[in-house]
Amino acid sequence: MAAILFALQLASGLCAAQAPEPGQPSLATRTPTPCRPLSLNWRTIATEVDRRRIRDWRDDWVEAADQARAEGQAEAIAREGILLDPDIALENPAPPPGAYSCRVLKIGSQQPGQIATFTPYEPRPCRIGLVDGRMTFALLEGPQRPIGRLYTDNDLRLVFLGTVQYGDEVRAYQYGVDPERDMIGLLQRIEANRWRLVLPRPAHESLLDVIELTPR
Repeated sequence: MAAILFALQLASGLCAAQAPEPGQPSLATRTPTPCRPLSLNWRTIATEVDRRRIRDWRDDWVEAADQARAEGQAEAIAREGILLDPDIALENPAPPPGAYSCRVLKIGSQQPGQIATFTPYEPRPCRIGLVDGRMTFALLEGPQRPIGRLYTDNDLRLVFLGTVQYGDEVRAYQYGVDPERDMIGLLQRIEANRWRLVLPRPAHESLLDVIELTPR
């Protein structure tokens, strides 16, 4: 419950995806305070590794899907339709703030033969927040919970910068503190009232995570 409450606070505008000031402790060891935006340009905040992830996101998608198909998951991928079509994206990508249902799909494997190449999970609650014009995303339940901020990029996508929260952890790491926690992704609208968050090359397990968002 504490983890869910903290994620709801973040989705309402607390700093968990913002890089720390020099000499300041991590959010994991201090009380969160209201955000003061450092920049509206995600490129000035993203690490070099994450800028490369965004640059290569489509190649990673193709590699992950091809790997899954080679392991017998072609029909499962086809059943997902436009959700797993990398070339589907509509204008006006920003979802309205509120409560959503999020379904996570993990595609490809960083350890073929040990980790499944296609794993869909049951829907879980998540939230889009908005404070002072800054959007946030938080997955509220599950063993791996992306939490962070959404930045304007172009007419077809927003960019997500955040971190992953594990298990029963009650506080999220700040973005840029631990490369093993950092996440970057693309938020796209794929139907009138349906979105996806694409997370290329997460630190562990899959080659690509796709999170489907639908209003609750």
